Amino acid sequence: MDEIEGPEDGSETEPGSKRSARRRADEIKQFRCKNLIAVIENPTDIKNIGTVIRNVNALGVEKVCVVDSRKSLPDDWQELRERKAISKTSVSAVKWTFVKRFDSTEECFNHLERKNFRSIVTSPHVKGKAHAYLHEADFAAFTKLAVWFGSEAVGISDAAVARSEMTVSIPMFGMIESLNLGTSSGIVLYEVARQRRDYQSKYRLRDKRGPRANPLPTVIAQKDTPEQ
Repeated sequence: MDEIEGPEDGSETEPGSKRSARRRADEIKQFRCKNLIAVIENPTDIKNIGTVIRNVNALGVEKVCVVDSRKSLPDDWQELRERKAISKTSVSAVKWTFVKRFDSTEECFNHLERKNFRSIVTSPHVKGKAHAYLHEADFAAFTKLAVWFGSEAVGISDAAVARSEMTVSIPMFGMIESLNLGTSSGIVLYEVARQRRDYQSKYRLRDKRGPRANPLPTVIAQKDTPEQ
């Protein structure tokens, strides 16, 4: 799949919409978490892909990778955007989010590692790897980070765990010790993005080098709404 950026394609048709979209794009640019990718491994429900894309876009994550061994998704970006199940559940976020698909876990890891990304996987089980609860991990420790989410049916694969740096889990306190893919990806990506955005606000370079004299904001200021 060619790496074509969706957000810059000018898909909004009305001039007013274009201006509004451009203003919003300029407003959020500095808040995006560069070099942060969410990876979905072999999702069984295409609607969940749309939900994760929505979370990714809303939380300022840079890109999405989908391991699609069943080849249920198209390679063509435009065709992917037009899939109703994805467009509807993503609330059109797929129009503004870069998505790249892979035929296998190995292919995706090879691609990420060539670009110097380190991977962590979300799993409620330690599986012999270094493990941390979500609130304990340092997600700003890696310059380039990919966060992997397993399928709804079987979770993350052993192959993904083997090539990852560590496993991360959300603490559970109920009789039910699991969350669906949309919910868990939202919780995990919020914390990961929050930490990395906080780091970006304080430092220009890795390893806490290049401290900023004036930290960048980490949230977009709310605008006052006129009284009715």
